[in-house]
Amino acid sequence: MAQFSAAPGSSAIPPYADGGASGDPSLPAGYSERLYNEDLAPLRHQTWGAYNIFAFWMSDVHSVGGYVFAGSLFALGLTSWQVLIALLVGIAIVNVLCNMIAKPSQANGVPYPVACRATFGVLGANIPAVIRGLIAVAWYGIQTYLASSALVIVVLKFVPQLLPYADVHHHGFMGLSTLGWSGFMLLWVLQALVFWHGMETIKKFIDFAGPAVYVVMFILAGYMVYRAGWRNIGINLGGVKYHGMQVLPVMITATSLVVSYFSGPMLNFGDFSRYGKSFRSVQSGNFWGLPVNFLAFSLVTVITTAATLPVFGELITDPVETVGRIDYPTAVILGALTFTIATIGINIVANFVSPAFDFSNVAPRLISWRAGGMLAAVASIFITPWNLFNNPAVIHYTLDVLGSFIGPLYGVLIVDYYLVKRQKIVLDDLYSVAPTGSYWYRNGVNYRAVAALLPAAVIAVLCVMVPSLDGMANFSWFIGAGLGALFYRMLAR
Repeated sequence: MAQFSAAPGSSAIPPYADGGASGDPSLPAGYSERLYNEDLAPLRHQTWGAYNIFAFWMSDVHSVGGYVFAGSLFALGLTSWQVLIALLVGIAIVNVLCNMIAKPSQANGVPYPVACRATFGVLGANIPAVIRGLIAVAWYGIQTYLASSALVIVVLKFVPQLLPYADVHHHGFMGLSTLGWSGFMLLWVLQALVFWHGMETIKKFIDFAGPAVYVVMFILAGYMVYRAGWRNIGINLGGVKYHGMQVLPVMITATSLVVSYFSGPMLNFGDFSRYGKSFRSVQSGNFWGLPVNFLAFSLVTVITTAATLPVFGELITDPVETVGRIDYPTAVILGALTFTIATIGINIVANFVSPAFDFSNVAPRLISWRAGGMLAAVASIFITPWNLFNNPAVIHYTLDVLGSFIGPLYGVLIVDYYLVKRQKIVLDDLYSVAPTGSYWYRNGVNYRAVAALLPAAVIAVLCVMVPSLDGMANFSWFIGAGLGALFYRMLAR
């Protein structure tokens, strides 16, 4: 079997895969049909430049959830400069972590679940793949529901005659009103259409969606400042509550929340970095898309949010509600549609592409990239995300338990690639079930990686679920990642 070892940071790719989402190529010599399809194959052409990665992060940040998240950090009771420092430190950490997890996928042109084969074994990689896929399914449904709810609110503003159909008690099914179902399925279909046309269409969509939201955000901020008057805008939304050394723990908490917020797309960032022309392009795109972009977005967000107090008499952190209160119908429609597009963007990049690769990795010959994505989309309907989202206890236990695996997974993957394998991967062996293959381990599973993952994840879950440990809940990602890295380093020796 031919051997190919990509040098650290290089983009040398073997000439037998095009990474498309159509057709059924002949199986390369030595590759197993249990591990290979055209979508999981190493890329022959890597075409994404720094701007495409930058646009990816714009789409990931510029959503209703991102807006509310940034606004909430400004309401922690810290001064504006303290919050900005916490934001910058947090996003700088995310930037470094994304560069680290991006390298093996970019150097070898493979998606996240295939890169995991080097660490967990060619069959054991289904463990991290399924975990990330399930998290994405839950969030995909919830994000689609939230975007559709915003759309329904705007529709009712202009067509109040439809109000009876928004009443779930008179016109509803499975806990969602008829109008709610219409909005949810409309966005579900629109997202599926974008996804179905492949990664090139997704790239074009996010290249458009990110900048479009920025334009609307700047216009909205300018309008709100004009209405409020610059002197009437207070930047400390929650009031200053902490002084002296009391400030430090709150700032550290805010920093940790930033990392946790991006932990999902950060873990499977390899699904996108694999398309990067070079590792330098990925690094440049991450710099402009994370520290620079997030700072600008946060400033615009806090100014707009702060202006709602003097303009409307109350603090509003939901941008859709802010837009809905504007007196100009055209502005309301434009703003609502833009935020809906933004939410579609983040949903596709964070919660559609990931399970597409993850579920395809489980059975490559039976589940293509498109089939994996549609499997996740259909599953997101059956979990009835509106019921999940409306039950804080259920969503807390479901997503926090799954999320507690993200940190340990990251820690194990990073230690294995940088410290154990020294950034060297035998590419052909990622697709081989031969017992002599580098990543067959025992029965196709690296039990040392699993043994490091499980206790680290259990401890992270306990930090989230046990009331007496609630002070550590905001740091569960760091605790899980640190323990996963430590346990694996000890076992790998």
